[in-house]
Order: sequence, then C-alpha cells, then structure tokens
Amino acid sequence: MASSNVTGTGHRRGGFAAESAWATGWTGAAAVLMTFGGIMAIFQGIAAIAEDDVFVVTQNWTYEFSVTGWGWIHLILGALVFLAGLALFQGATWARAVGVALAGLGMIANFLWLPHAPVWSIVLIVIDGFIIWALCAPRRESRT
Repeated sequence: MASSNVTGTGHRRGGFAAESAWATGWTGAAAVLMTFGGIMAIFQGIAAIAEDDVFVVTQNWTYEFSVTGWGWIHLILGALVFLAGLALFQGATWARAVGVALAGLGMIANFLWLPHAPVWSIVLIVIDGFIIWALCAPRRESRT
C-alpha cells in the first residue's frame, strides 16, 4: 500500500495549503471564466476569420486593423486562455501567472476591438479585470 502525503488532519505534508476557502474559490471562479472566455474568444476569432457580416467595420478608427487579423489574434489568444484555464483546474502554479498575463493581453485586445463589438468588448474587459483580481488576491498559505 502506497503511503499518503496527507496527514490525519487533512493537511498535506511538505507543501503549501491554502488556509482560506475563499482563495481556492476565487481561483476556481477565475478558471471557469478563463475556460469559458477562451472558448468564446475562439468562436469570436472564427467568426472574424470567416469574413461574414457578423462584425461592423468602422472607418477612421485610431487602431485600424483588418477584421481577419483580429480574428487570428482572438483565436490564438482564446486558445491560450482556454489552456491556461484548464491548467488552473489542475492546480498548476504557473497557470496563475500566465492567466494574469493573458487576461491583461485580453483587456488590451478587447479595448482595441471596441469599434467592432462595443458591448461584448466592455463585458470581456470587466471579466478580464476580475480574473486578474482573483488570481492576484492575497492568499494566506502556511507551510504544513
């Protein structure tokens, strides 16, 4: 029988365990939002790449870029966000830092995407802000 790395009190030996259920809950919420947001960004990218009439192209916008180019950006960024969200569910420590970086890039991309889908962009900027907050929120961890 293999020995367990968990003591009788439920704490892990030799690792860090979060003392607060809030820390785990917010990380889980960020993982859900990242996974779902990644899937939606992939669909958004596919729609933009297909060059159909889903998005309105405005004239004389400061950050002018082709809709197809934005489609590829959203598709790639969405795939990376989705994978980082899945890694958060697995408890990967690196996924928190990557999640913060990708959410920041997502905020920038959606700000620049405002003329094409303003309401959707604003909603995603707010969600990315929440993801950054949830992944950076202080955690009380103790060495067990």
